[in-house]
Amino acid sequence: MSMQLKNWAAVLLLSLGGSMAKAQVVGGQYAMEFLRLSNAPHISALGGINVANPDEDISFALQNPALMRPGLHNQLELNYNSYYAGISIANLQYGYHAEKINTSFFLGVQSVNYGTFSQTDNLGTVSGDFHASEYALTVGASRSYGERWRYGADLKFASSTLYDFSAKALLSDVGINYYDSANLLDVGATAKNMGFMFRNYTPGNQEPLPFDLQIGVSKQFKHLPLRLIATLHHIYEWNIRYDNPADVQRSSLFGNDTLKPSTKSYFFDKLLRHFIFGAELSLAKRLTLTVAYNDLRRTELALQDRTGLTGFSFGAGLYLNKFQVHYARSYYYIGGAYNEIGITMALNKLMGIGRAGEKAGWSNTYNNW
Repeated sequence: MSMQLKNWAAVLLLSLGGSMAKAQVVGGQYAMEFLRLSNAPHISALGGINVANPDEDISFALQNPALMRPGLHNQLELNYNSYYAGISIANLQYGYHAEKINTSFFLGVQSVNYGTFSQTDNLGTVSGDFHASEYALTVGASRSYGERWRYGADLKFASSTLYDFSAKALLSDVGINYYDSANLLDVGATAKNMGFMFRNYTPGNQEPLPFDLQIGVSKQFKHLPLRLIATLHHIYEWNIRYDNPADVQRSSLFGNDTLKPSTKSYFFDKLLRHFIFGAELSLAKRLTLTVAYNDLRRTELALQDRTGLTGFSFGAGLYLNKFQVHYARSYYYIGGAYNEIGITMALNKLMGIGRAGEKAGWSNTYNNW
């Protein structure tokens, strides 16, 4: 296999979208970058990150472990979608509340299949095929503290395989959540992907993991079926702005043609890149329409002369008695949108498992909060 092909495939594995944005400053710098991907269509419709949302949807527990709670008991969420360039993504989330110990547990599985690649030498002669894939298994729990607070944590095992490159890591997320049901206000904070690699792609080379610190606020209006959401990400690092060559100024003082960086501070540009703004409108308590704007995605991936809807995402959710169906359409770049669909099932409303289920509280139902 040629070294050129190895390097290209490694970049594909380690970046969220190298084929779409070579200049994205916060992408492609870490191992296990796939852990940053949205785990459900509902999350994608809200801009890709959401750590403060009281909606009755198990997918939020994988965004902030403190959002797991009794109301999500026996929820199962499944989605399988085709990403860009033929990459397939699958996610599973399940929640269970153990009433006797007053603890809510959840399980998550995330899988990314990059497909099959041709193995060639430096002359282009095909000698076989190889496969590239990544997956993560997450288990977590949360408990309440007082009437309005919850805290939670999870443990993740992540694995990555690419031809003769492979890596494994053990990571953890911790989170807290404050929900004021009287004022319909939710505030959450999460530290994500803290951990270590116990098998590196290259022996002796400790690759960094995609740590992030996120805070979110969600406010629903009492007399208007509207929820507004703001999420901050990468709050541990102020400047996540791309070092744009267009910001370099040319000077010909004394006849010497030199380059110097711009003196602009770009304060508001740097500030807004940390934000994701979203809104959800509920219609007749069964249908929810969602729109969100991710400033970092737009500023890093949009073309200068053709921005289009880059950075925006839209979605819809249908809430039935036993099912939820969520759809999302995300605009990463001008070349096309990413469409997702997922289904959430209330297993305790769909089926019973006999006496064993009765002892385990299988059919129990709890208030959302």
